[in-house]
Amino acid sequence: MKELSLNILDIANNSVKAKASKIEICVTESKKDDFVSVDIADNGCGMDEQMLLRVIDPFVTTRTTRKVGLGIPLLRQQAIDTDGHFDISSKPSKGTKVHADFRLTHLDRPPIGDIASTVVSLIFASPDIRYIYKHKTDSGSFMLDTDQVKEQLGDIPLNEPEVITWLTEYINENLQCIEGGKI
Repeated sequence: MKELSLNILDIANNSVKAKASKIEICVTESKKDDFVSVDIADNGCGMDEQMLLRVIDPFVTTRTTRKVGLGIPLLRQQAIDTDGHFDISSKPSKGTKVHADFRLTHLDRPPIGDIASTVVSLIFASPDIRYIYKHKTDSGSFMLDTDQVKEQLGDIPLNEPEVITWLTEYINENLQCIEGGKI
């Protein structure tokens, strides 16, 4: 995948399929420390140790529509190729955690991409899931918690067009505030 946001979308969609009711996405960028990290955690069905060992193989998937699963293996390889690190942990009935970090200045590091559209697409497709999106930079941080948004909206669904537009603008405005220069 050409952008980290697309990796995030793919892995978070796996969390949805694993029947997660809560998905946390955290992106941390540091020019000072020369790294970008992505963390995705869910409370879905999780994986046993055998599947956890196999999930980094691109030819292992639980899907019936295709015989390859590229999300996790590709993210892992991108992290390793950019002098970074990859880790995945999971427990049946408890959920899964994925962590990848990348050297920010590495020539082969994929750009973060359109993270606002990724997060909003996830919310639009599965508005009943609690999404917690955190983004941190050297200049600051912000968080979006869909439970807090739902509390403010009352009976208005998260996937209403006006809400989706507002969420996109909210994320993009906050990203601009904490970026201090596009990465």
